[in-house]
Amino acid sequence: MGLLSSIKLNTMDDLFQHELRDLYDAEHQLLDALPKMADAAHSPELRSAFQQHLEQTRGHVGRLEQCFAALGAEPKRESCPAMKGLVKEGSEAVDASGSDEVRDAALIAASNRVEHYEIAGYGTLRSLAQEIGREDLASILQHTLDEEKGADQTLTELAESRINPRAARH
Repeated sequence: MGLLSSIKLNTMDDLFQHELRDLYDAEHQLLDALPKMADAAHSPELRSAFQQHLEQTRGHVGRLEQCFAALGAEPKRESCPAMKGLVKEGSEAVDASGSDEVRDAALIAASNRVEHYEIAGYGTLRSLAQEIGREDLASILQHTLDEEKGADQTLTELAESRINPRAARH
C-alpha cells in the first residue's frame, strides 16, 4: 500500500479505491517482471509456471479494470512501493550468477514473496468490497485471490518436489 499520509481517506469507499489503484499498479509491475523471470528460469517447469502466471496476471488486470468500470471510475495506477521492492528482489535473482538450479530456487523464493503480498492485497480488497456492500466486486476479487493462492501453491510444490532438491545437490 502507498503512503497513507499523502492521501485523503474519509470513507471506506476512499480506502477501497486507493487499494484498487495500488493493486492495479502492482499487477502492471508484474506484467513487466514476469517475462524476465521466465527468461531467466533454467527449469522448463519453472519457465512454464511463470508464463502461465503472466497470462493469469493479464486477466487480473482485466478484472481490476472491471472493478473500476463498476465504480464508474477510470482505471488509474497509484504507485505501489511494496511491489517495487519485491520486483527488485526478483531482479536480483534474475541477474545473479552461479548455479542455474540455485538461481531457480532464488526465483521461486522471490516469486513466493510476491504471491504472498498479492494474496494479502486481494484478501483485503475483497473484504473491503464486502464491507461497502459491493458483493459483485467481492466476487470478482475472490476469483483473483483464488488464482493467486493457486500460483503460490504451484510454486511451492515445484520448489519442494524438484527445484530445491536439485539446488541442494550443488
